[in-house]
Amino acid sequence: MSDLFSHTTLVVQQKAKIIELQNEYKIFDEHGAQIGAVRQVGQSGLKKAVRFVASLDQFFTHNLEVVDATDSVVLQLTRPAKFLKSKVEVRDGSGAAVGRVVQLNAIGKIRFGLEGPAGEELGTLNGENWRAWNFNIQDAAGTEVARVTKKWEGLAKNLFTTADNYVVNVEDSAQGPLRTLAYASALAIDTALKQDARGLG
Repeated sequence: MSDLFSHTTLVVQQKAKIIELQNEYKIFDEHGAQIGAVRQVGQSGLKKAVRFVASLDQFFTHNLEVVDATDSVVLQLTRPAKFLKSKVEVRDGSGAAVGRVVQLNAIGKIRFGLEGPAGEELGTLNGENWRAWNFNIQDAAGTEVARVTKKWEGLAKNLFTTADNYVVNVEDSAQGPLRTLAYASALAIDTALKQDARGLG
């Protein structure tokens, strides 16, 4: 496992852009040191042009790479074009399948299923308050193993002051594919899952 995933707390910061044609994020530890990044890859000039003139992201496939501090790819995420519900396919840095994050509903508080490479149920990602960025990740038994919030307790608050930041906390009890999917779903919520708000209810 990458050292990036040995951290129990990560802060994800969206890079500011005048016009958002490509999604890029920085990943920090709780002390403000950058330890990775999330970047969108494989966008054609046509797709960028369409993003400039219209909100049609849901009709495009989105590919993300999560890199560590050495710029090595540690996760690959693909969100195929969607109509109402999102699905994110997750692979490790070498391209081996880890599993999927599958949207379960399109109305009310949004829930996603976390599935292993063979489709086995590993847990769920649950929106507690979509607008406020409160999510919990539970294992298959319903035990909470991770959270995504806007709370800054215990962090160097002077380093994380903008609304574009959010905090990812993963418990040590989350191991194996579930731990990887917990990081993958948390790191990709904004880019891969919230891309088109209308499609998420």
